[in-house]
Amino acid sequence: MPAVILTGKEVADAMYASIKDKVKKLDPKLGILQIGDDPMSSAYVRQKIKSCEEIGMRHELIKVSEKIRFDELLTLIEELNRDPDITGFIMQLPLPAHLEKATPQIIRSITPMKDIDGFGAYNLGKIFLSTEFEHLPPATPGGVIQMLTHYGIGIEGKHAVIVGRSNIVGKPLAIMLLNRGATVTICHSQTPNLAAMTIQADILCCAVGSAHLIKAPMVKPGAVVIDIGITKNEEGITGDVDFENVQLIASAITPMPGGVGPTTVASLLRNCVRAKERQLELIHNKKLEEQADD
Repeated sequence: MPAVILTGKEVADAMYASIKDKVKKLDPKLGILQIGDDPMSSAYVRQKIKSCEEIGMRHELIKVSEKIRFDELLTLIEELNRDPDITGFIMQLPLPAHLEKATPQIIRSITPMKDIDGFGAYNLGKIFLSTEFEHLPPATPGGVIQMLTHYGIGIEGKHAVIVGRSNIVGKPLAIMLLNRGATVTICHSQTPNLAAMTIQADILCCAVGSAHLIKAPMVKPGAVVIDIGITKNEEGITGDVDFENVQLIASAITPMPGGVGPTTVASLLRNCVRAKERQLELIHNKKLEEQADD
C-alpha cells in the first residue's frame, strides 16, 4: 500500500491555529534581516511574511546591501538586539561570500532571547537537557518533531537514522529525537556503506541537499521517511529522497516541496511567540525582585 503523505501545510495550519490567540494577545514582532537579493532567500522571506500576515503577526523586513561590511552588520544586529519592539529576528542564510566565514560569529552576536532561529550556542545547548528546555529550538528540527506528533507517529523505542550532521538540522534533530526516547544514528558524507545504516531506520530523516540520494533499496519497508534536503535544478526543487519509488515501500513520507518547509516557517513563528512569553516573564520577575528590595 502506498505511503501516507505527510503534508506540511496541514501541520503548519494546526500550529498557526494553536498560537493565533497568543499572537493577538501578546503582539510579538518578527524581524527578518536579509542581505542582498539571492532569489531563493527572497522566496523564503516572502513565505515568512505571508505566514505572518495570515496569523496577524507584526513583522519587519530589514534588507541591506550585499556589500555590507562585517562591522556594519554587527552594529545593525546590536541595534536589533536593543530594539524593544522587535521580539525576535532571524538572519536569512546563506550570507554573501565575504561574510560566509564569519557566520558563526554573526550568529553568536544575536542575543539568545531574540534568537528565534535557535542557531546560537545558548539555545542549542539547552535542547541537550530535556524536552522541557526546548524553548527556542532550531526551526526545522522543531517542525519535524511537530510533524511526527501531528500524525501520531511514535518516536519512543524507534531507531531513527539521520543523514546529515549540520548544526542547524542534523545534530539538533538527533538530540530532540533522543530526548523523546529514540535510538539515534547519525550518518554523513564520510559514512561507509550508507545503505547499511539507512535500511535499519524506523524513522529516516535526510538533510543533505543531494538530489535523490536515498533510493528505495536503502529504505526499510514500513519506515517513516522525512525528506529535509533541498536541491534546485532545471526541473525545479528536488529532495534527498527518490519520492516516487520510496513511497511504494515506506509507511509514511514527506513530499518535496510541500513537506517539512511549511512546518519550518510555522516553528519560526511559534518561537517568536515563545520569545515574547519569556521576555514578558523576565520583566515580571524583575518587577517582583524590585518590589522585594523595596
